[in-house]
Amino acid sequence: MKMMKALVIERPNEAIVKEVPIPEAGKGEIRIKVQASGICGTDIHIYRGEYLGSYPIIPGHEFSGIVDAIGEGVTRFALEDHVAVEPNVSCNNCSACFSGRPNFCENWQGVGVTLPGGFAQYVVVPETAAFSIGTLDFAQGSFVEPLSCVLHGVQKAQVHLADKILIMGAGPIGILLLKTVLTQGASEVTQLDTNKGRLQLAKKSGAKYVETEVNNLQNEAYDLVIDATGVPFLLEKSLDLVRKGGTLLWFAVPKKEASVTLSPFKIFEKGLHIVGSYTSVRNSIQAVRMLENGKIDVSDVISHRLSLEEFVRGIETIEKSEEGVLKVIITF
Repeated sequence: MKMMKALVIERPNEAIVKEVPIPEAGKGEIRIKVQASGICGTDIHIYRGEYLGSYPIIPGHEFSGIVDAIGEGVTRFALEDHVAVEPNVSCNNCSACFSGRPNFCENWQGVGVTLPGGFAQYVVVPETAAFSIGTLDFAQGSFVEPLSCVLHGVQKAQVHLADKILIMGAGPIGILLLKTVLTQGASEVTQLDTNKGRLQLAKKSGAKYVETEVNNLQNEAYDLVIDATGVPFLLEKSLDLVRKGGTLLWFAVPKKEASVTLSPFKIFEKGLHIVGSYTSVRNSIQAVRMLENGKIDVSDVISHRLSLEEFVRGIETIEKSEEGVLKVIITF
Protein backbone atom coordinates (compact mmCIF):
# COMPACT_ATOMS: atom_id res chain seq x y z
CA MET A 1 0.00 0.00 0.00
CA LYS A 2 1.44 3.35 -1.06
CA MET A 3 1.61 5.98 1.65
CA MET A 4 1.64 9.79 1.75
CA LYS A 5 2.21 12.55 4.27
CA ALA A 6 -0.88 14.22 5.69
CA LEU A 7 -1.62 16.70 8.45
CA VAL A 8 -4.20 15.10 10.73
CA ILE A 9 -6.09 16.94 13.47
CA GLU A 10 -6.62 14.06 15.88
CA ARG A 11 -8.67 16.15 18.29
CA PRO A 12 -8.93 19.87 19.13
CA ASN A 13 -5.49 21.47 19.56
CA GLU A 14 -3.67 18.31 18.50
CA ALA A 15 -2.35 18.09 14.94
CA ILE A 16 0.41 15.80 13.64
CA VAL A 17 1.96 14.99 10.29
CA LYS A 18 1.76 11.25 9.70
CA GLU A 19 1.87 8.62 7.01
CA VAL A 20 -1.55 7.57 5.72
CA PRO A 21 -2.60 5.53 2.67
CA ILE A 22 -2.80 7.40 -0.62
CA PRO A 23 -6.52 7.52 -1.52
CA GLU A 24 -7.84 5.96 -4.72
CA ALA A 25 -10.10 7.83 -7.13
CA GLY A 26 -13.49 6.13 -7.29
CA LYS A 27 -16.31 6.48 -9.79
CA GLY A 28 -16.87 10.12 -10.66
CA GLU A 29 -13.81 11.24 -8.69
CA ILE A 30 -10.37 12.65 -9.41
CA ARG A 31 -7.23 12.47 -7.33
CA ILE A 32 -5.25 15.67 -6.96
CA LYS A 33 -1.55 15.94 -6.17
CA VAL A 34 -1.71 19.01 -3.93
CA GLN A 35 0.69 21.87 -4.67
CA ALA A 36 -0.57 24.74 -2.50
CA SER A 37 -3.07 24.85 0.36
CA GLY A 38 -4.04 28.00 2.24
CA ILE A 39 -4.76 28.16 5.97
CA CYS A 40 -8.25 29.58 6.45
CA GLY A 41 -10.00 30.88 9.54
CA THR A 42 -12.25 27.83 9.35
CA ASP A 43 -9.18 25.59 9.62
CA ILE A 44 -8.25 27.46 12.80
CA HIS A 45 -11.77 27.02 14.19
CA ILE A 46 -11.54 23.28 13.45
CA TYR A 47 -8.09 23.03 15.02
CA ARG A 48 -9.30 24.86 18.14
CA GLY A 49 -12.51 22.79 18.33
CA GLU A 50 -14.72 25.85 17.92
CA TYR A 51 -16.67 25.28 14.73
CA LEU A 52 -17.51 22.45 12.33
CA GLY A 53 -15.13 19.57 11.79
CA SER A 54 -15.24 15.92 12.78
CA TYR A 55 -12.20 14.23 14.27
CA PRO A 56 -9.81 12.90 13.20
CA ILE A 57 -9.76 15.00 10.03
CA ILE A 58 -7.29 16.04 7.36
CA PRO A 59 -8.22 19.74 7.03
CA GLY A 60 -7.70 22.07 4.11
CA HIS A 61 -10.30 23.38 1.69
CA GLU A 62 -8.38 26.19 -0.06
CA PHE A 63 -6.06 24.27 -2.36
CA SER A 64 -4.92 23.61 -5.89
CA GLY A 65 -2.90 20.92 -7.59
CA ILE A 66 -2.44 18.53 -10.48
CA VAL A 67 -4.86 15.79 -11.53
CA ASP A 68 -3.00 12.60 -10.72
CA ALA A 69 -5.63 9.91 -11.24
CA ILE A 70 -9.09 9.73 -12.80
CA GLY A 71 -11.96 7.53 -11.72
CA GLU A 72 -14.53 5.83 -13.90
CA GLY A 73 -16.94 8.16 -15.65
CA VAL A 74 -14.90 11.36 -15.30
CA THR A 75 -15.18 13.42 -18.50
CA ARG A 76 -14.08 17.00 -17.71
CA PHE A 77 -10.49 16.34 -16.70
CA ALA A 78 -7.38 14.66 -17.99
CA LEU A 79 -4.18 13.65 -16.22
CA GLU A 80 -1.87 16.59 -15.48
CA ASP A 81 -4.69 19.17 -15.56
CA HIS A 82 -4.24 21.99 -13.05
CA VAL A 83 -7.28 22.38 -10.82
CA ALA A 84 -8.71 24.03 -7.73
CA VAL A 85 -11.60 22.83 -5.61
CA GLU A 86 -14.95 24.17 -4.46
CA PRO A 87 -15.17 22.10 -1.26
CA ASN A 88 -18.94 22.13 -0.72
CA VAL A 89 -20.30 18.79 -1.84
CA SER A 90 -24.07 18.85 -2.20
CA CYS A 91 -26.39 15.94 -2.89
CA ASN A 92 -28.46 17.70 -5.60
CA ASN A 93 -31.41 15.69 -4.32
CA CYS A 94 -32.88 17.58 -1.34
CA SER A 95 -35.25 20.52 -0.96
CA ALA A 96 -32.39 23.01 -0.47
CA CYS A 97 -30.57 21.82 -3.60
CA PHE A 98 -33.80 21.83 -5.63
CA SER A 99 -34.40 25.41 -4.44
CA GLY A 100 -31.04 26.67 -5.69
CA ARG A 101 -29.43 26.66 -2.26
CA PRO A 102 -26.82 23.88 -2.52
CA ASN A 103 -24.70 25.59 0.16
CA PHE A 104 -27.47 24.63 2.59
CA CYS A 105 -27.74 21.05 1.32
CA GLU A 106 -29.43 18.80 3.87
CA ASN A 107 -26.78 16.15 3.18
CA TRP A 108 -23.86 18.55 2.91
CA GLN A 109 -20.29 17.32 3.03
CA GLY A 110 -17.19 19.50 3.01
CA VAL A 111 -13.75 18.65 1.68
CA GLY A 112 -11.38 19.40 4.55
CA VAL A 113 -14.24 19.62 7.04
CA THR A 114 -16.11 16.31 7.01
CA LEU A 115 -14.08 14.73 4.17
CA PRO A 116 -10.27 14.48 3.87
CA GLY A 117 -8.84 17.78 2.67
CA GLY A 118 -5.88 19.47 1.08
CA PHE A 119 -3.28 19.45 3.85
CA ALA A 120 -1.96 16.21 2.39
CA GLN A 121 0.13 15.20 -0.59
CA TYR A 122 -2.93 13.75 -2.33
CA VAL A 123 -6.67 14.23 -2.00
CA VAL A 124 -9.66 12.71 -3.78
CA VAL A 125 -12.66 14.90 -4.66
CA PRO A 126 -15.78 14.51 -6.80
CA GLU A 127 -15.29 15.68 -10.37
CA THR A 128 -18.16 18.13 -9.79
CA ALA A 129 -16.14 19.86 -7.04
CA ALA A 130 -13.10 20.63 -9.22
CA PHE A 131 -12.41 23.49 -11.63
CA SER A 132 -9.62 24.04 -14.12
CA ILE A 133 -7.29 26.91 -13.19
CA GLY A 134 -5.69 27.04 -16.63
CA THR A 135 -2.36 28.83 -16.50
CA LEU A 136 -2.75 30.27 -13.00
CA ASP A 137 0.08 29.34 -10.67
CA PHE A 138 -0.82 27.06 -7.80
CA ALA A 139 -0.62 29.74 -5.13
CA GLN A 140 -3.17 31.80 -7.09
CA GLY A 141 -5.25 28.67 -7.54
CA SER A 142 -5.47 28.19 -3.79
CA PHE A 143 -7.44 31.48 -3.65
CA VAL A 144 -10.28 30.20 -5.83
CA GLU A 145 -12.28 29.00 -2.82
CA PRO A 146 -11.98 32.10 -0.59
CA LEU A 147 -12.51 34.40 -3.55
CA SER A 148 -15.63 32.45 -4.57
CA CYS A 149 -17.02 33.03 -1.06
CA VAL A 150 -16.22 36.75 -1.31
CA LEU A 151 -17.91 37.00 -4.70
CA HIS A 152 -21.03 35.33 -3.30
CA GLY A 153 -21.14 37.75 -0.38
CA VAL A 154 -20.59 40.84 -2.51
CA GLN A 155 -23.29 39.71 -4.92
CA LYS A 156 -25.71 39.25 -2.02
CA ALA A 157 -24.89 42.73 -0.71
CA GLN A 158 -25.66 44.24 -4.14
CA VAL A 159 -22.93 46.85 -4.42
CA HIS A 160 -24.08 49.86 -6.42
CA LEU A 161 -22.06 52.24 -8.58
CA ALA A 162 -20.41 55.01 -6.55
CA ASP A 163 -21.21 53.38 -3.19
CA LYS A 164 -19.21 54.53 -0.17
CA ILE A 165 -18.16 51.38 1.64
CA LEU A 166 -16.60 50.56 4.99
CA ILE A 167 -14.80 47.24 5.42
CA MET A 168 -14.04 46.28 9.00
CA GLY A 169 -11.02 43.99 9.00
CA ALA A 170 -8.04 43.98 6.61
CA GLY A 171 -6.95 40.37 6.82
CA PRO A 172 -6.83 38.21 3.67
CA ILE A 173 -10.63 38.16 3.34
CA GLY A 174 -10.90 41.88 4.07
CA ILE A 175 -8.39 42.61 1.30
CA LEU A 176 -10.23 40.31 -1.13
CA LEU A 177 -13.47 42.08 -0.26
CA LEU A 178 -11.79 45.44 -0.93
CA LYS A 179 -10.45 44.36 -4.30
CA THR A 180 -13.83 42.90 -5.26
CA VAL A 181 -16.05 45.86 -4.34
CA LEU A 182 -13.72 48.13 -6.32
CA THR A 183 -14.41 46.02 -9.41
CA GLN A 184 -18.12 46.61 -8.78
CA GLY A 185 -17.83 50.39 -9.01
CA ALA A 186 -17.46 51.49 -5.39
CA SER A 187 -16.38 55.11 -5.38
CA GLU A 188 -14.74 55.14 -1.97
CA VAL A 189 -13.65 52.43 0.45
CA THR A 190 -12.54 52.90 4.03
CA GLN A 191 -10.74 49.98 5.71
CA LEU A 192 -10.58 49.48 9.48
CA ASP A 193 -8.00 47.33 11.25
CA THR A 194 -5.66 47.58 14.22
CA ASN A 195 -2.83 46.00 12.21
CA LYS A 196 -0.98 48.85 10.48
CA GLY A 197 0.90 46.49 8.17
CA ARG A 198 -2.38 45.20 6.80
CA LEU A 199 -3.66 48.74 6.37
CA GLN A 200 -0.61 49.58 4.26
CA LEU A 201 -1.66 46.85 1.83
CA ALA A 202 -5.26 48.06 1.95
CA LYS A 203 -4.04 51.50 0.90
CA LYS A 204 -1.97 50.04 -1.95
CA SER A 205 -4.97 47.95 -3.01
CA GLY A 206 -7.25 50.94 -3.44
CA ALA A 207 -8.70 51.88 -0.06
CA LYS A 208 -9.10 55.67 -0.01
CA TYR A 209 -9.00 55.87 3.77
CA VAL A 210 -7.65 53.56 6.47
CA GLU A 211 -8.36 53.74 10.18
CA THR A 212 -7.24 51.93 13.34
CA GLU A 213 -9.95 53.25 15.70
CA VAL A 214 -13.62 52.55 15.03
CA ASN A 215 -14.65 55.52 17.17
CA ASN A 216 -12.91 57.83 14.70
CA LEU A 217 -15.36 56.84 11.98
CA GLN A 218 -18.37 58.99 11.15
CA ASN A 219 -21.80 57.55 11.87
CA GLU A 220 -24.24 57.10 8.99
CA ALA A 221 -21.47 57.74 6.46
CA TYR A 222 -21.53 54.49 4.47
CA ASP A 223 -23.91 52.96 1.96
CA LEU A 224 -22.54 49.51 2.79
CA VAL A 225 -20.67 48.30 5.86
CA ILE A 226 -18.95 44.93 5.57
CA ASP A 227 -17.72 43.07 8.65
CA ALA A 228 -14.74 40.79 8.06
CA THR A 229 -13.85 40.41 11.75
CA GLY A 230 -16.68 38.56 13.49
CA VAL A 231 -16.10 40.77 16.54
CA PRO A 232 -19.44 41.32 18.35
CA PHE A 233 -18.68 44.94 19.32
CA LEU A 234 -17.98 45.84 15.70
CA LEU A 235 -21.11 44.05 14.50
CA GLU A 236 -23.15 46.16 16.92
CA LYS A 237 -21.32 49.33 15.89
CA SER A 238 -22.03 48.68 12.22
CA LEU A 239 -25.68 49.70 12.78
CA ASP A 240 -24.53 53.20 13.67
CA LEU A 241 -21.98 53.52 10.87
CA VAL A 242 -24.28 52.59 7.98
CA ARG A 243 -26.54 55.26 6.50
CA LYS A 244 -30.33 55.12 6.65
CA GLY A 245 -31.58 52.65 4.07
CA GLY A 246 -28.11 51.13 3.84
CA THR A 247 -26.86 47.55 3.90
CA LEU A 248 -24.79 45.55 6.37
CA LEU A 249 -22.91 42.48 5.15
CA TRP A 250 -21.87 40.33 8.09
CA PHE A 251 -19.32 38.16 6.33
CA ALA A 252 -16.85 36.87 8.93
CA VAL A 253 -17.28 33.65 10.90
CA PRO A 254 -17.76 34.68 14.55
CA LYS A 255 -17.21 32.34 17.44
CA LYS A 256 -20.17 29.98 17.72
CA GLU A 257 -21.08 31.18 21.21
CA ALA A 258 -20.77 34.88 20.34
CA SER A 259 -23.81 37.11 20.72
CA VAL A 260 -24.67 40.74 20.04
CA THR A 261 -27.16 43.23 21.44
CA LEU A 262 -29.10 45.04 18.75
CA SER A 263 -31.79 47.70 18.82
CA PRO A 264 -34.77 46.46 16.78
CA PHE A 265 -36.11 50.02 16.69
CA LYS A 266 -32.84 51.27 15.17
CA ILE A 267 -33.06 48.63 12.43
CA PHE A 268 -36.67 49.66 11.81
CA GLU A 269 -36.02 53.40 11.97
CA LYS A 270 -33.08 53.24 9.60
CA GLY A 271 -34.68 50.70 7.27
CA LEU A 272 -31.56 48.57 7.27
CA HIS A 273 -30.86 45.57 5.12
CA ILE A 274 -28.76 43.03 7.09
CA VAL A 275 -27.19 40.30 4.96
CA GLY A 276 -25.43 37.12 6.05
CA SER A 277 -23.29 35.16 3.63
CA TYR A 278 -22.55 31.46 3.98
CA THR A 279 -19.83 29.87 1.82
CA SER A 280 -20.55 30.18 -1.92
CA VAL A 281 -23.00 29.00 -4.56
CA ARG A 282 -20.97 27.78 -7.52
CA ASN A 283 -18.93 30.98 -7.77
CA SER A 284 -15.67 29.18 -8.56
CA ILE A 285 -15.78 29.77 -12.32
CA GLN A 286 -16.25 33.48 -11.60
CA ALA A 287 -13.30 33.39 -9.20
CA VAL A 288 -11.04 31.68 -11.75
CA ARG A 289 -11.98 34.24 -14.40
CA MET A 290 -11.34 37.19 -12.07
CA LEU A 291 -7.91 35.77 -11.25
CA GLU A 292 -7.08 34.90 -14.86
CA ASN A 293 -7.94 38.32 -16.27
CA GLY A 294 -6.09 40.14 -13.49
CA LYS A 295 -9.17 41.90 -12.11
CA ILE A 296 -8.22 40.41 -8.74
CA ASP A 297 -4.50 40.12 -7.91
CA VAL A 298 -3.74 37.93 -4.89
CA SER A 299 0.05 37.85 -5.09
CA ASP A 300 0.37 40.60 -2.48
CA VAL A 301 -2.01 38.85 -0.05
CA ILE A 302 0.43 35.97 0.53
CA SER A 303 2.71 36.72 3.48
CA HIS A 304 4.05 33.26 4.41
CA ARG A 305 4.83 30.01 2.59
CA LEU A 306 5.40 27.12 4.98
CA SER A 307 5.87 23.36 4.87
CA LEU A 308 3.24 20.86 5.99
CA GLU A 309 5.21 20.28 9.19
CA GLU A 310 4.84 23.99 10.01
CA PHE A 311 1.00 23.95 9.97
CA VAL A 312 0.63 24.69 13.69
CA ARG A 313 3.24 27.45 13.46
CA GLY A 314 1.19 28.89 10.61
CA ILE A 315 -1.93 28.97 12.78
CA GLU A 316 -0.05 30.57 15.66
CA THR A 317 1.39 33.18 13.28
CA ILE A 318 -2.10 34.10 12.11
CA GLU A 319 -3.50 34.19 15.65
CA LYS A 320 -0.74 36.54 16.83
CA SER A 321 -1.77 38.95 14.06
CA GLU A 322 1.71 40.36 13.80
CA GLU A 323 2.14 43.34 11.51
CA GLY A 324 1.91 42.27 7.88
CA VAL A 325 0.60 38.76 8.51
CA LEU A 326 -1.94 37.87 5.84
CA LYS A 327 -2.46 34.58 3.99
CA VAL A 328 -0.31 31.65 5.08
CA ILE A 329 0.07 28.98 2.42
CA ILE A 330 1.35 25.44 2.85
CA THR A 331 3.36 24.42 -0.20
CA PHE A 332 4.34 20.93 -1.33
